[in-house]
Amino acid sequence: MRVRRAYRLRQVVNAVNLSTGLGLLLAAAATRRPRGVRRAPDGLLVAAGYRPPFPVAPAFTVGNVILVRGDESGLTDGSRLLRHEARHATQYAWCLGILMIPLYGVCAGASMLLCGDWASYNPFERLAGLADGGYERRPLRPALRRLRAGTSGPP
Repeated sequence: MRVRRAYRLRQVVNAVNLSTGLGLLLAAAATRRPRGVRRAPDGLLVAAGYRPPFPVAPAFTVGNVILVRGDESGLTDGSRLLRHEARHATQYAWCLGILMIPLYGVCAGASMLLCGDWASYNPFERLAGLADGGYERRPLRPALRRLRAGTSGPP
């Protein structure tokens, strides 16, 4: 499968920063092996059958490896979900690889505090496209909405 130049750079950076290697280790340890890992467009790899309960998302990316809970039917070439996960692969390259994992965790925790959802106010998910990842944007918690509006609410 041919890889466009811009994505070749992402592929090389994620190999050097070891995030793709970590993704492949996760795929080997935590997926059902019969299907193995398949190539996807632009240097991405897809591993179906991820079994552990964490993270709760139906698909997630580590380096250039997309791990999928069930089958990979939602990750057809050109699908919105594939584009969303590809943006996460690029984020790994920009965040120096494995460092993205704790950064993502902090942002997910902040989003949970702000609105009760891991993704809505997580900049990694917002930049990857909330709707493309199957997320709905949730509003801020009521107390935070009141603060933002400049009111303190009922006495």
